[in-house]
Amino acid sequence: MAKLQSELKKKSGFQSPAQEATLNILRTSDRLQNRFGKFVREYGLTSSQYNVLRILRGEGQPLPSLEIADRMIQVVPAITGLIDRLEKQQLVSRQRSSEDRRIIHVSITPRGLQLLKKMDKPLLELHQKLLGHLPKSELTQITRLMEKVRASQELTGSA
Repeated sequence: MAKLQSELKKKSGFQSPAQEATLNILRTSDRLQNRFGKFVREYGLTSSQYNVLRILRGEGQPLPSLEIADRMIQVVPAITGLIDRLEKQQLVSRQRSSEDRRIIHVSITPRGLQLLKKMDKPLLELHQKLLGHLPKSELTQITRLMEKVRASQELTGSA
């Protein structure tokens, strides 16, 4: 009996290797997201809020909110509400574009940078704890395979 089949207490086998692989990816993703979510909550953030701060720090300059939404790891339906909550925590600030008043640029604040700096080392340790037991060659293989899966989804328009 396959490990996932046993974990799920599934009496019969999977209908296809694709089904088994998909369910393995989903189960693993759920476990990783739960661990990551617990980590960021310790710092008063959600995973999506952390992602916004990470994007802004990485860019090093203000970004339009729609650009931030395009760069998110997980799709968020309401980027405005997400930025509202970060602004209330004084982790980001907003400024309307002088060229196009419809565009709002978002910047990370010094307080947001300070929070990320505080999180950096413990987050690296979490990544190591979650996947560091795998050899580099297997981590590279996982990355390559996940990129291949996403690329096929983009080609079929079902991202």
